[in-house]
Amino acid sequence: MQDLLFATNNQHKLREIQAILGNEFHVLSLKDVTLDVEIPETQETIEGNAVQKARFIHGLTGMNCFADDTGLEIDALDGRPGVYSARYAGEGCSFDDNIDKVLQELSGIENRKACFRCVICLILDGVEHLFEGRVDGVIIPERQGSDGFGYDPVFLPNGFSQTFAEMPAYLKNGISHRGRAAEGLRKLMLSKK
Repeated sequence: MQDLLFATNNQHKLREIQAILGNEFHVLSLKDVTLDVEIPETQETIEGNAVQKARFIHGLTGMNCFADDTGLEIDALDGRPGVYSARYAGEGCSFDDNIDKVLQELSGIENRKACFRCVICLILDGVEHLFEGRVDGVIIPERQGSDGFGYDPVFLPNGFSQTFAEMPAYLKNGISHRGRAAEGLRKLMLSKK
């Protein structure tokens, strides 16, 4: 089983990625390598943040590692919250604060089209690889479901009758933006075995 260090402090993402990658890989957390650092996210794009985070952790550890950055892009909000999705309602905000802000901004707006985008930057043997995943859907007017995290309770993917927060993990991971990006990473890693 191959070890891969995931450059994140987000335990939700860590569990989700391990479930997506399965037993072929052992995903290490920063805690597993006794690294307690704030990872910078100062870029203006999702791709830029993923690369910045992976390079930062690779620079500290020298290990094969990967980082992701994810954004919810809403048509009627000109692509917001986008790169600011995790802190849309301000520094130190909660998932609920972010959802409240989005729902308030969409109040009375008919066009609720949105997409989740995820970019993963893998640094493997010193070489950078980028993988992108995207899922389209709509923002529903009120929360539904209690699983998942982030904007999952208000994101309804196209072709489904359940929000991400209502879906079992295996279904969400099979169609999600992070699942699609991670599948690219998984295929590359398997080809290198």
